[in-house]
Amino acid sequence: MASRTRPPLPSVEVALPRAFRPLFTPSRFKAFYGGRGSGKSHAVATALVLMAAERPLRVLAAREIQRSIRDSSKRLLDDRIAALGLSRRYRSTAEAIRGRNGSLFVFAGLRANPESIKSMEGIDVAWVEEAASVSQRSLDILTPTIRKPGSEIWFTWNPRHPSDPVDALFRRGPPHPDAVVAEVRYSDNPWFPAVLEAERLWDRARDPEKYAHIWEGAYQLHAETRVFRRWRIDSLAVPERARPYYGADWGFAADPTVLVRCFLFDGTIYVDREAYRVGCPIGETGALLRTVEGTHGAGAWPITGDSARPELIDHLRREGFRIRPAKKGKGSVEEGVAFLQGHDIVVHPDCRHAIDELTLYSYRTDPLTGDILPLLEDRHNHVIDALRYALEGVRRSDYRLLNLV
Repeated sequence: MASRTRPPLPSVEVALPRAFRPLFTPSRFKAFYGGRGSGKSHAVATALVLMAAERPLRVLAAREIQRSIRDSSKRLLDDRIAALGLSRRYRSTAEAIRGRNGSLFVFAGLRANPESIKSMEGIDVAWVEEAASVSQRSLDILTPTIRKPGSEIWFTWNPRHPSDPVDALFRRGPPHPDAVVAEVRYSDNPWFPAVLEAERLWDRARDPEKYAHIWEGAYQLHAETRVFRRWRIDSLAVPERARPYYGADWGFAADPTVLVRCFLFDGTIYVDREAYRVGCPIGETGALLRTVEGTHGAGAWPITGDSARPELIDHLRREGFRIRPAKKGKGSVEEGVAFLQGHDIVVHPDCRHAIDELTLYSYRTDPLTGDILPLLEDRHNHVIDALRYALEGVRRSDYRLLNLV
């Protein structure tokens, strides 16, 4: 931005939570962190489309990993433009958003495109979404690249570890003299949706550690007890020869019903779709499963489901699903988890519950000595269980020997 004067807003009605009003106060850095449901991405997208509608701005929306435009913030920005009644001021193409006044939104992944980032000129605002995953190398490339007089760099993220570069930059050591740094929570969002409120209350009642990390934005505790380490969030294209596997875990009372779709190819498990609902009635389970492609209709793929609820499996069969019960037994949980641990796991960014569980699933610790025990905690594991069921047949077939993948 060419000057540090406060920008006037377009003449449209807009409501923005008070916690995000500093977005309109010029600062070199703006950093908003906190738990799920705080409205960080929504507020930033709103502010950017308003500001770019008022005067020409070049905006870079970046993430550490962006394999395609589908993985970017473009859909959110398009939605905000429509919701604010600004569609006449913008033209959205497959790869960019252009304002009638000359504004431009472009999208990029920091890790895969460092040279293209370096070559970008005249950027007024760079917005780094999901900044907890951004590497120090990416920050070192981005910061000097955004050098236009008055330019700004905005960060939004859900905290993971104090050692993450973005946390080291804004939350450790003396604050930057030209930075707005704010912690935001679900309570700062007056439009916090009912569906998330149900999940929040469930986590608060049953799992204080998960609640603190996911909803309050606390750092993840006990990283050394993590069960899964060989996994990452990415949107790598699934190889064409890979077949999908589906697994389901059924909810009891306030537990979630979960369905995951995954692929297994060359030693890597790809998780690209999930369905998740707390307290799902039997009569609505079929509709939940049908939200994941490939579960219904002609040529539907088989689903392996938790055998603990045979009546639900029978009900779904009557609805036309090709579903079979998992083969449980002594040691089946440990064997299934060990099988998953033996593979690299790639999770699509949209699968937020899979990401939560791979982050939080842990081994037990002795409360007296603090020793890590060879026992799995029975929590943060509904998606993990569904993933075990999905690949149960592969695990039992010794697929390496048979070369079935």
